[in-house]
Amino acid sequence: MTSIHILDDITVDKIAAGEVVERPASVIKELVENSIDAHADKIEVEILAGGTSFMRVTDNGDGMDNQNARLAILRHATSKIKQVDDLMSIDTLGFRGEALPSIAAVSRFNLITRRPQDDLGTTIKLTGGHIDEIEDMGCNIGTTIKVEDLFFNVPARKKFLKTTTTEANKINDFIIKLALSKPNIAFKLINNNKIAITTPGNGSLYDAIECIYGTKVSEELLPIEAITDDIKVTGFISKPAIIRSSRSWQTFVINGRVVNSRIISKAIDNAYHSLLPKSGYPFVILNIEINKRTIDINVHPQKAEIKFEDESLLFKTIYHAVLEAVKPNDNQALSDFAIPVTDKALHIEKTVPEQINMDLSENMPSTSANSFKQNSINHISSLKNNTTPSTTDLNKFRQARETLHPNLSNHHSNTIQETAIQDYQTNTTTKPQTDINISSKENLTNCQNSTQLLKEAVNLTPIGQIDDCFIVAQGPNGGMYIIDQHAAHERILYDKFAKQTERIPVQPLLMHLFLDVNNSELTLIEENQQILYDLGFNVELAGQNQIRLKEVPADIKPQESEDIFREILISLSQLHTPTPQEIRHSCLAMTACKAAIKAGDVLNITQMKIILNELAQTTLPYTCPHGRPTIIKFSTYDLEKMFKRVQ
Repeated sequence: MTSIHILDDITVDKIAAGEVVERPASVIKELVENSIDAHADKIEVEILAGGTSFMRVTDNGDGMDNQNARLAILRHATSKIKQVDDLMSIDTLGFRGEALPSIAAVSRFNLITRRPQDDLGTTIKLTGGHIDEIEDMGCNIGTTIKVEDLFFNVPARKKFLKTTTTEANKINDFIIKLALSKPNIAFKLINNNKIAITTPGNGSLYDAIECIYGTKVSEELLPIEAITDDIKVTGFISKPAIIRSSRSWQTFVINGRVVNSRIISKAIDNAYHSLLPKSGYPFVILNIEINKRTIDINVHPQKAEIKFEDESLLFKTIYHAVLEAVKPNDNQALSDFAIPVTDKALHIEKTVPEQINMDLSENMPSTSANSFKQNSINHISSLKNNTTPSTTDLNKFRQARETLHPNLSNHHSNTIQETAIQDYQTNTTTKPQTDINISSKENLTNCQNSTQLLKEAVNLTPIGQIDDCFIVAQGPNGGMYIIDQHAAHERILYDKFAKQTERIPVQPLLMHLFLDVNNSELTLIEENQQILYDLGFNVELAGQNQIRLKEVPADIKPQESEDIFREILISLSQLHTPTPQEIRHSCLAMTACKAAIKAGDVLNITQMKIILNELAQTTLPYTCPHGRPTIIKFSTYDLEKMFKRVQ
């Protein structure tokens, strides 16, 4: 049996260094957090070769005197805590008491520091943990630490480092997150003698985001704010125009510390739900203030994760905060939701995105209770029997036209808009049972109502269709907007369905449908029969592996009901342990998709206007329930640039 012995100091230091110093980014993390704890408001980081050959962190913080500088390089020495009880109420970012000696043990280390009240500062040089020099010297107020030749004496660790570009990117990502968590500190990162990051340090989170990510990101942000008795949440989340394929640019800050949290990520996903295309994640920066006694930051060696006393409370607070942020407010117009043309490629998905759990029964606005699609098709047929509108109605419409379309020529305006009002009168006189409604209480049965609708939807002016699929409109301040008529109507119908707190309106089938199903489908139907019933599908067992479909939602065609029901079963079979809300969302999204107007359906100007008006009144007009964009914007500058009118 081998004997037990005490390890020498060199071995102990290298073992400790292995726990603290994983890569150059680990060194930068420890040093920058120390600078923040020293109350610095300017921090400069400089690296060469991804930090493997040279790292320097300079701050204007409190600094140290000679005695404290000597103690700082010793193991288990710290100014952050004094006793074990202090671990539960830490205000600082670091406290390990091992960072500096561990870093010095595997590098060539140089510490220069001075307090404001001292005339001279102190410099300490170490090589592989051995002190080479300690002396007084003149220097700036604050602390500067240089780390060179990282892992020079631990070649086994050095060979496992990634490329210098990868290591530099790790440092870059860390500085970005830290700069977002501390907008009151001016950060500067210099990589290979080039400035990579700089922030103003003026306390404005929005300005910090703009400096780091640019105006294209900052202009697409929505503010988040929620305050309860125990938790305060502030920050920003991006519109669907700005998404990425990973969570790398989602930053969560709890009591000033950047952390990772599955609970927070899940709350954001649930609130954002169908705005996300498959594998897409929005830009998020959340600053969360919570009682220090209700969290434990010691569950992770690098303090990257936190344990919460009440996870459900945090989840609900963030969920509702994000949900309120992405909902349009009363001051927003439809043009505010358009995706800039330069970013539209970020949203193109060829597959149906996975859906995320969300309770869809709350806070949904009222929309039409009648089928818009069927109305549209019936209305197109009615154009063959147009009648001439009254002079009074035309005069009213011309007055509205002058307000809505001051820039259009009289001839062009008369041709389009007067034809539209004729369409409306024909539809309301020849086929009243298929009138196009904007709500269950507002029937467009005459020209006066249609004029009022146009006034309400003045934000965008429809011009026509492209390929009977896309609506083209002009914005209030110029520019061109292209709306996917199917995606837009899908969002409208989805919101109408989702607002139903009880059963969705149904239509009994004159001839019941008998469908053959396999055992797995039959199990799905039995497990979710009540949910399917609430969604408008009245199903009952009709024999062995056979069901009877008696009622379907009022907004779908009876001849399409079997296909829709079978697709819903396929969707349910692909969900893993779904919740009732997830099943509801999947079914509603499928039903809305099948009931919406399709590519190839011809619309007149008034029908286009109704779609735009109702889309503006939905809760999430940015995308359809599957995550595809509903509206894309070409600004006047974009158009001028395409035709090379501007550079």
